[in-house]
Amino acid sequence: MRYLTDRKRVEGKGASGTGTADHWFMQVSAVGLAIIVPVFVFIFGCAFGGGYEEVIATFSRPLPAIVTALVLVFGLQHFRKGAQMMIEDYVHGTAGKVTLIAVILFSYGLMAVGLFALAKIAL
Repeated sequence: MRYLTDRKRVEGKGASGTGTADHWFMQVSAVGLAIIVPVFVFIFGCAFGGGYEEVIATFSRPLPAIVTALVLVFGLQHFRKGAQMMIEDYVHGTAGKVTLIAVILFSYGLMAVGLFALAKIAL
């Protein structure tokens, strides 16, 4: 007689094998983004209509640069994990592996380009 609960029987049986950790990551990052994105939209909105010098001056200050970096990093991490979960669920075989690699490279590449541009502006 096996003493396994229903939870123990299904643990690790999802498409990715890490469903609980992925779900928890998505929930926590969604709450964090719900807090930080409105601040970023306000900062970006204030700088949007200004000239080149005003925009550079805005993003050269520490708070706007830090908020922008946080939105870039955590927003793209959230995107990567969400896209990864969808690909693992719906695309199988070699096509799934290639698509997953492409999405991960795209998200990290976009993050690197965004952080490089922000560092160039801020410094």
